[in-house]
Amino acid sequence: MSTTTSTETSARFSAFDRTTSIWGPITLGLGLLISLAAALYAAFGAGMGVTPLELVTAVGAVLATFGIIAVIEPVSYFPILGRSAMYQAFLIGNIANKLLPAAIVAQANLGEKPGTRRAELIAGSAIIGAVLVHITTLILFVGVLGTWLVGMLPAPLIATARSYILPAIFGAVVLQSVLAMKSRRTTMVAVIVAAVIVFVVVPLAPGLTHFATALAVIITIAASWFARSKAPQAPVEPAAGESAQATRISEPTH
Repeated sequence: MSTTTSTETSARFSAFDRTTSIWGPITLGLGLLISLAAALYAAFGAGMGVTPLELVTAVGAVLATFGIIAVIEPVSYFPILGRSAMYQAFLIGNIANKLLPAAIVAQANLGEKPGTRRAELIAGSAIIGAVLVHITTLILFVGVLGTWLVGMLPAPLIATARSYILPAIFGAVVLQSVLAMKSRRTTMVAVIVAAVIVFVVVPLAPGLTHFATALAVIITIAASWFARSKAPQAPVEPAAGESAQATRISEPTH
């Protein structure tokens, strides 16, 4: 019975992977085409006077600034999100400040470490929930109340609040990542590397400002690899009362 159930579960995951491999690139490709069509129409069809040379210059500036991030982000997010949730995340956007924290919180609350099939499904479900909450609150609190509230607040107060929004978001993401990873050694390496990049490397070489995040990620990965514990780890016994189904689903991500 157990072997039959495991075979059925593997077959369902295989079908799920095939569907993901087909529809994931299709939906991302359609999203790219729609985005480019809207941008190109705004540039050349709305009479704004944008020349092809200006477009190429702008695209080159963006690629020079964010091109490395386009490589680093998928590599960094994949171990946490998995393949199917990656398609969702990159089609929706706002990964670092909305979707990734939602996936990390959901995996931590359900006691599942990133890198398993169950963690991938949890991440995908968390992304769906985050999008539904985001759209609902966007309509109610931004569309209905946001304009009215912003109009009532004094400009200095709004400027002060904006300076704390980004640190608050990334602070929450970092804390959830540390709690989910539960690795003090890796956390210390990441903090030290980030501090050196921000307070030493960037002031000495201002030209590296736009590459600071990429440098911090790459150096942290390399340093954590060499600083990892070389002692073999004992296998983790399942907790008392843990369901057999959860154990079967927790297979390595393809």
